[in-house]
Amino acid sequence: MNTPRIRTLIAEDEPLAAESLAEWVQALPQLELVAQCSDGPAALETIQRLQPGLVFMDIQMPGMTGLQVLRALGEAGMSQSPAVIFTTAYDEHALAAFELHAVDYLLKPFSQERFDEAVQHALQTVGHLQQWQGALETAALPGAELEPLTRILVRDQGKIFPLQVEAIEYLRSDTKYTAVASRGRQFLVRLPITAFEQRLDPLRFLKLQRSCIVNLDFVESMSPDENSQLVVQMRDGTRFTASREVSKRLREQSI
Repeated sequence: MNTPRIRTLIAEDEPLAAESLAEWVQALPQLELVAQCSDGPAALETIQRLQPGLVFMDIQMPGMTGLQVLRALGEAGMSQSPAVIFTTAYDEHALAAFELHAVDYLLKPFSQERFDEAVQHALQTVGHLQQWQGALETAALPGAELEPLTRILVRDQGKIFPLQVEAIEYLRSDTKYTAVASRGRQFLVRLPITAFEQRLDPLRFLKLQRSCIVNLDFVESMSPDENSQLVVQMRDGTRFTASREVSKRLREQSI
């Protein structure tokens, strides 16, 4: 018995990105390209009319953003929600993919290897996605003041876990990934740490250096090293060294 192909729609206003997506979609036997759109209103109308199972959605499009399209779809109460893979050139928008329960996101410029990986995630979850529920109601529109994050979705070993931000002990990053530590586990997230920085509560989270942010609720102590920089001891035994500027500020704030 032949497995039904997943009806796929591309909503992308950048010609080169749209061309690559179309070529790669058409090369996969599991997917069927049913339509392409280059602006938000057309994407909204076409998704409602064709009801695809998978949508590649650019966040920045003329007329309506990808986030606004998803909000409108939620308000329209579609009988079956498509799996959504966001495409975006901005890290801060990529973070919204977690909040909107998107299957994955592609950060431009993306490779075919990264595309294939995102499609595999979609194939694992398509058919199991339900309504966006309250996530769409609370999603911030671009340009609006961003509220502190309260929960993110992290993926590990083929499963997706909702993670309360207050339970995050620390975040540390290299050039490609950010490790999010919580309750004795570390989740690798394909986002730079800067994508989280502006969305974390500054009363709880402290940026020690360019590649490290700690939750003060999980800090055991701070002590100076031979260079007078503060070494931060976490409850799990992990240590981080604060930058000179941060070390100076912390000493000035201590009472």
